[in-house]
Amino acid sequence: MKGLDPDLRALQEVRDAVRRAKEAQTIAASWSQEQTDRVCEAMSKAAAAASHDLARLAVEETGIGRVHYKILKNLFGSEGVWDSIKNERTVGFVSRDERAGVHEVASPVGVVAGIVPTTNPTSTTMYKALISVKGRNSVVISPHPRAKRCIGETVEVMRRAIERAGGPPDLVVCLANPTIESTGALMKHRDVAVILSTGGSGLVRAAYSSGKPAYGVGPGNVPCYVDRSANLGAAAEAVVASQSFDNATLCCSEQALVLDRPVAQRFLAEMQMRGAHVANEAERKKLETFCNQGGHMNPDIVGIDPWRIAEMAGFHVPQSTTVLLAFQDGVGKAHPLSIEILCPLLSIHVIDGWEQGCAVSKELLHFGGLGHTLSVHAEDRAILDAFFLAKPASRIVVNGPSSMGAVGFSTNLVPSFSLGCGPQAGNITSDNISARHLVNLKRVAFPTGDWKERERRAHERAAAMTGAGMPRGSMMDGDPGFRRGAEVSAVELPKAASSMPAPKMSSPPPPAPVVRARPVQTGPLSGPLSGPRDIPIGLGPSLAPGGSPLSGGAPRFTRPASGAPPAHIPVAPARSAPMRAGAEPSAGPSSFGAEQGISLSSIEIEAMLKNAGAGCPMGPCGGCPHHDATHHTCGA
Repeated sequence: MKGLDPDLRALQEVRDAVRRAKEAQTIAASWSQEQTDRVCEAMSKAAAAASHDLARLAVEETGIGRVHYKILKNLFGSEGVWDSIKNERTVGFVSRDERAGVHEVASPVGVVAGIVPTTNPTSTTMYKALISVKGRNSVVISPHPRAKRCIGETVEVMRRAIERAGGPPDLVVCLANPTIESTGALMKHRDVAVILSTGGSGLVRAAYSSGKPAYGVGPGNVPCYVDRSANLGAAAEAVVASQSFDNATLCCSEQALVLDRPVAQRFLAEMQMRGAHVANEAERKKLETFCNQGGHMNPDIVGIDPWRIAEMAGFHVPQSTTVLLAFQDGVGKAHPLSIEILCPLLSIHVIDGWEQGCAVSKELLHFGGLGHTLSVHAEDRAILDAFFLAKPASRIVVNGPSSMGAVGFSTNLVPSFSLGCGPQAGNITSDNISARHLVNLKRVAFPTGDWKERERRAHERAAAMTGAGMPRGSMMDGDPGFRRGAEVSAVELPKAASSMPAPKMSSPPPPAPVVRARPVQTGPLSGPLSGPRDIPIGLGPSLAPGGSPLSGGAPRFTRPASGAPPAHIPVAPARSAPMRAGAEPSAGPSSFGAEQGISLSSIEIEAMLKNAGAGCPMGPCGGCPHHDATHHTCGA
């Protein structure tokens, strides 16, 4: 692709990547559960073995986070994720409930588009590759341009592992030159089945507007409420550990401390004992100006050390500082540090009582974190229950570090780097996204043992309401269409397709002959239209004597089998007035036989419908002397 415009080259790369991934997924679709798990286990082991190298490369390329914690993330994204899904069935019968008569059968979704951010590049790539292949899918990774090298190397580790395990390496493909346009083209590609989008709110909105099913995540402006009943030392330890976990780059890390006034000073003292720095008034203003730019977090401070943030803002703190703290007297645009900021910087909101704490926590969630995560530290069970019931958060981490808890590292939540925020935040789910979200589940269902009795009772209730007896097709006693014990003629079956000679198509078939159709009548058949119409023969449904379409049969054509047009096609005369009830059709050519295969116009169909059933000029069929209730036919 040398010489191509860079944007065109990127778009062509998308097409090639999706094609390769689709071909690989076709192979994986036939794997057994054992084959699938063998390949996934190999991927997990290879990724874990490369965790250190990939962590170092990620920090060097992006300048975000810390190598030690990137290693922890990589181990969690490989071994932790695999441990959580290795016993899940994603092939064939997932469950058989013989008592309920319901079986579940798993099938792959196809090609997954995986959008990977710069904050957690290598660990998110491992996670998305594992949960995709576990469902016998393939995945095309679109990396953030600032992290394309470390993400590409992670993909290569996974590809080599797949190949060693006997699978097609193109089950995991990475775009080498990602652009905004190529990522959009990937999400909209016709062969992409579903999108796993992790990134900014704009990217998530693009995923949901692509026309494809998508799992996106929203921003996480996470409140951390510390109640007067909390264990303050344990709460401070959890907050510092969470903020130090790769410099708070997970979107589920705490963003604001909501402190109950009676314990606020003691809690801040516990934080200072653990390396926190509480900004004075001048430092707070500098942080507000530097960290919030135009209502958004300054991207230059994402995932960097607290002392570097302070230096860039214009003041000095020791390099041993673990987290920066700054007071805010409210939530919203007038309070610059109340937004989501992915670095070890927390706003402080002092309140009086858990009810006010509840209200401020809700404000923070609505100001950029709706549906994501909430952290609460309390020992009073009644207060905890109040927070559980009232907060618009999909994950509530109690008395522990929010960063590690929400992703399932320190809790028993499903291990995941994509945390759904639910419909309240415009997401399709509030789950932690995992392998179960990337399989189609077919449900096989058998009628319940009491179905016939329940059906009979339901019909009897409905019939009692209408007073009209059992309806046609109900198969109940009194069904007018059910001729119990009646003699029926044998149905002649069509010849098997294998016994029919294949048609010879050495030359194009001749065009369909045109017939001058009879004039169409409107309304209550009051008169003909202006003239006949030209209609190719053999394009419409066959009509049986009596004018109704033949049920269940193949269309019949008036053209002879040889393909030659007939010498003469009679046309039925127009009727100038509606036929009287009980009148016999006039002698002469059949009104319908000559027109079998002619398409009906919408006017004809409308006229037929107006003269049938409840729309008949004679009134409803029920009680009509021309209505044969036994055979449900009309004698008029």
